[in-house]
Amino acid sequence: MSNWQWQEGEYTVTRSCAWSPPGEHPIGWGLLFYSKNGVLHHVEGDPNQPITQGRVSIKFLELPEYCHNQERIIHPMKRDPKDRGNAAAWQRISWEEAWDIIVEKTRYMQKKYGPESIMTLIGTGRDLWHTVPKITFSAFESCNFEYTHNGWSCYGPRASICAYILGAGYPEVDFASEFPEKRYDDPRYVLPETVLVAGKAPLESNPDGLFGHALVDMMKRGCKLIVVDCRATWLATRAKYFIQVRPGTDTALYLAMCNVIINEDLYDHDFVENWVYGFDEFKERVQEYPPEVVAPIIGVSAEKITEVARFFANAKPASMTWGLATDEKTNGLQCAHTILIMCAITGNLDIPGGVLLGAGGAAASQWWGWEELPDETKAKRIGAAEFPAVCTTMSTCQPDRAMDTILTDDPYPVKMIFCMSANPIACPTANPRLWDKGFHRCEYNIFADLYMNPSIASFGDLILPVAALSEKDGIVSTHYGGLTLFVGAIVKACQVGECKSDDEIMLELGKRLNPSKFPWADLHEFLTWELHGYGIEGTWEDLRDSEFGLVTPEHEFEKYAYGGQTWNGEPGFGTETGLVEAYCDRWKRWGDDPLPYYEEPPYSPISTPQLFKEYPFILTTGARSWSYFHSEQRQIPRLREFDPWPETEMNPVDAARLGLEEGDWIYVFNMFGRCRQKLHITPIIKEGVVHSKHAWWYPEKGPDDTGHGPYGVWDANINQLVPHGVFGKLGFGSPFKEMICNVEKAEGGPDFEPGWPK
Repeated sequence: MSNWQWQEGEYTVTRSCAWSPPGEHPIGWGLLFYSKNGVLHHVEGDPNQPITQGRVSIKFLELPEYCHNQERIIHPMKRDPKDRGNAAAWQRISWEEAWDIIVEKTRYMQKKYGPESIMTLIGTGRDLWHTVPKITFSAFESCNFEYTHNGWSCYGPRASICAYILGAGYPEVDFASEFPEKRYDDPRYVLPETVLVAGKAPLESNPDGLFGHALVDMMKRGCKLIVVDCRATWLATRAKYFIQVRPGTDTALYLAMCNVIINEDLYDHDFVENWVYGFDEFKERVQEYPPEVVAPIIGVSAEKITEVARFFANAKPASMTWGLATDEKTNGLQCAHTILIMCAITGNLDIPGGVLLGAGGAAASQWWGWEELPDETKAKRIGAAEFPAVCTTMSTCQPDRAMDTILTDDPYPVKMIFCMSANPIACPTANPRLWDKGFHRCEYNIFADLYMNPSIASFGDLILPVAALSEKDGIVSTHYGGLTLFVGAIVKACQVGECKSDDEIMLELGKRLNPSKFPWADLHEFLTWELHGYGIEGTWEDLRDSEFGLVTPEHEFEKYAYGGQTWNGEPGFGTETGLVEAYCDRWKRWGDDPLPYYEEPPYSPISTPQLFKEYPFILTTGARSWSYFHSEQRQIPRLREFDPWPETEMNPVDAARLGLEEGDWIYVFNMFGRCRQKLHITPIIKEGVVHSKHAWWYPEKGPDDTGHGPYGVWDANINQLVPHGVFGKLGFGSPFKEMICNVEKAEGGPDFEPGWPK
């Protein structure tokens, strides 16, 4: 019997480590796949996996239904671009024909318009986010790779700020992942006295590399939480301090906390004197944000701000984990900057029990293949010259500018789209109707995905069927390699139709378009090469065969003290100054303030008081769900039963004032658009705030839902209330979590019952 596959009665059991699809971020859930006659029957948590320890997300419990659902795309398909929107026009084709079409279209576009006329899109991503960049730069030889989220409003801002301010890979709370045998009971582990949870729902989302339930384990051992959120989440109700801010104002909160920490001399003088650049200027800046001034802005008392600041500064050690709410606002980069400086001046960076940091070489970096492009091609990347903060550490376009180019042909036409693991008009884009219009201008659109969705139905021309989690071999690396807490083996247990993994699609397409840039003989050789890039010896098969199916490197602390955090091996941080930069000269060169500052959201009771009279609620979007990952899994009956409708939360006081009752269908609307959601009345939401679930569409409605968009996406998608082209000065952060809106009762709900197919 092997470590990774064995027989239990009639079932073959395959041990794996989860990423996606179906979705979760790369937390690496330990799973056991039970299959029979090539069909996945059920999934259990792996009790021997040291990180998740047998616990499992409901998303993976429903993996058999997800894999074998009758609506799954399991063969390549094509339709003529003139038939976009016509579901009956799809034709099944072979992989060879699909490859031939892509090669033909690529050569045509390259010759007629130049390789830059081909643009690739990615969503949250699968398989370490390398597939689409490598296809873009090495196969299509284009410079235009982008994430379809306005303002690059997810993870990229936090990863980039770490590169610029710390010269480090992604920061994370120390949850004993470096000690797989005994975890929290290892005598070397130091439990944080407190953890700041900044705008994050870790239990529902388990984001990026943090196993969210580890916070519960740590609380049981005495760790106290500080939760900053507009909602009283499960963790918030059990935290020592819950700071319920007005959405979009948390930068002011952290500046006020720094004001207290510095003015009351609670900071780490030794660390500041040796490792922080611009502290005196930062000290002067925070004088503008005393708690008494900030309190009415954020809706929290000055006394509470002061008390929390003292508690965080005096906790030894203190840690931090931050979420999407840091990114999804126009002032988000400054928010992230302030949080990092607060952690730095209290002496909590890269110490046991503090904020773990990836090494300098793991800082947000250009992705595979970028270095192979000629300089004249790189220079054509959309938005790079205008927004170097977005495009210096990451080889992407600025998303808003990319869509502007598609719509206008300025500075050149974009004629072909390759879209992998993204559903642009249902999930991440602001003003999704505008994006839909833009994609219809392209001559040819290729999708690689598992199910039909509104975007494919609207403007797709070719579909490549993608393998689900249990149908592929691969690798999980936490934080996309920016902070490698562990690397695990994804192991194939079954085959569905003709589906291929993202890595297989990348390799096969690359060999047809530019074989010299794809030298690997097969998938396993590629995965072995990838492992070596993480400093892990041996082969992918060795990783799969190991005791736990994963490798957990022991984390090195205080790397800045001995040269482990810099490129040249000298002590310090991998920044321009070699120090943690409270004052960032890059920001000044790029047209922004070099110090953190608070700026009101572009639409708010303060910045647009007349509009706020008409739209008197603060709207925050992107609510996480136990059942779904972004726009995935709406077809799965059991998951749909748990979470059947798009939902908006409202405080009971607000609902009573409007005459609304629990379960009413409502319109949420503002000057940009509206959608229909089901009302949930709950005291956990701050009065004057509404909180809406994102990424909704209705498989029941079908692809030709006239007037409501394909699969009813225009009826359900909350992002229609968020404007395109509104983002921070440096190109990051759109107002997904800080808009204004109004609410009124709808005449009724959708004309069907949830739960398709019957």
